[in-house]
Amino acid sequence: PEGMVWVPPGPFIYGEGEGTRVVRLEHGLCVARAPVTNAEYARFVAARGHEPPERWKGKTPPKEIADHPVTYVSWDDATAYAKWAGGRLPTEEEWEKAARGTDGREYPWGEWAEGHCNSSEAGIRGTTSVGKYSPPGDSPYGCVDMAGNVWEWTTSEWKPGDERRVLRGGAFYYGEELVRCAARDWLYPYYWDWVFGFRVVAAPSTSDLWPLC
Repeated sequence: PEGMVWVPPGPFIYGEGEGTRVVRLEHGLCVARAPVTNAEYARFVAARGHEPPERWKGKTPPKEIADHPVTYVSWDDATAYAKWAGGRLPTEEEWEKAARGTDGREYPWGEWAEGHCNSSEAGIRGTTSVGKYSPPGDSPYGCVDMAGNVWEWTTSEWKPGDERRVLRGGAFYYGEELVRCAARDWLYPYYWDWVFGFRVVAAPSTSDLWPLC
């Protein structure tokens, strides 16, 4: 589908430190190249009558942030959007493979380098348009903004049976330590803030043939 990239099945290096291990994705999946923008989310708000993010101060986003990742969205909001769009949120394993590929790199592009993402080192102190740091900051599969800009919701529980959900990717006011591919955080699904966004994935079922993106 347009705006998505193909992440193939197979093993990859997951985690870091003592938690490093090889994880295998049994099925390939299509991953949105970029986080959902305010403009994209506005179509969902209009179509479903969903409550708009508080940042907008109305039913539509300010023009200057239309192509920025949507924020002030809870996990529940993100899940509702993904279902409406015909996809879902990624698991943290799916997110991490899309971000770092198979070789266990620390950042989507490899080793730390300034000018590759919207982290605190950039000094912007706010979101930027999606893909501003492309192509230098792209992941091996062509995803943008998987380091910095906004934290991204996943479907994964912080601990088995836990209500809290895992966030990945860091955000604009975090430094290089927390925008690493393996960095993790958590939040309750009903909570929202100015640095939480999301991207959508679409995966095949075990019984369907799935065309490559």
